[in-house]
Amino acid sequence: MVRIPDEEFERMVGDILDSLPDDMVGPLENVAILIEDQPPGARPRLFGLYSGRPLTRRSVYGFGELPDRITLYRNNLEASASSLEELRARVRVTVVHEIGHYFGLDDARLKELGWA
Repeated sequence: MVRIPDEEFERMVGDILDSLPDDMVGPLENVAILIEDQPPGARPRLFGLYSGRPLTRRSVYGFGELPDRITLYRNNLEASASSLEELRARVRVTVVHEIGHYFGLDDARLKELGWA
């Protein structure tokens, strides 16, 4: 398990987002990136979760709609890593995976692409 300070984890997520290709992050519109701990005992244990309506199922984004959300579950990500490099890699895969859901990709397709 790797545990890092909140600010360092947030900076890591920001650095990962900054390092992603523009054609992946540029089209993200009205998406909030949240960092939380998943409650103990919650099942299934998740690294991340996309909540919203994927682009492929969206017609018109209306005025006043709440943003889509990508939640990163810090406690599960940290528990899965044995080094800082492993944590960074797991966070990157999780961020890309959840962005994939925003674009309408399902878990099977994300796995084919190596992002699951």
